[in-house]
Amino acid sequence: MSHENVRSSDLIGSDRVEGTAVYGSNGDKIGTVERVLIEKRGGQARDVEISVGSFLGMGGELHSLPWEKFDYNTELNGYQLDVTEDQLKGAPTYKESERDTAYDRDYQTRSYEYWAVTPYW
Repeated sequence: MSHENVRSSDLIGSDRVEGTAVYGSNGDKIGTVERVLIEKRGGQARDVEISVGSFLGMGGELHSLPWEKFDYNTELNGYQLDVTEDQLKGAPTYKESERDTAYDRDYQTRSYEYWAVTPYW
């Protein structure tokens, strides 16, 4: 498939999502996509883990947000959230050493409640 066909497709490979910039509602870069969490049985992307405040992949914090919060902005060449950086700072978070937290139902519940998104489960 040609590069143009890939760019115009409704589908995207996970390798093209990971590392993509994430912007806040004001258009400022606030993080980077680390990984997409996919529901095993349904095959749907459910959550996106983003890294915020890290330098060269070190430090910072991780947030797992519902996929519904993300919108791809072609002008920014990245995902744009309908949230502010301050809202993100107040959201549930975890450290790199605690990455399994993204799978924890209690964490997911807090995250979905914080972002006012109906849980998929």
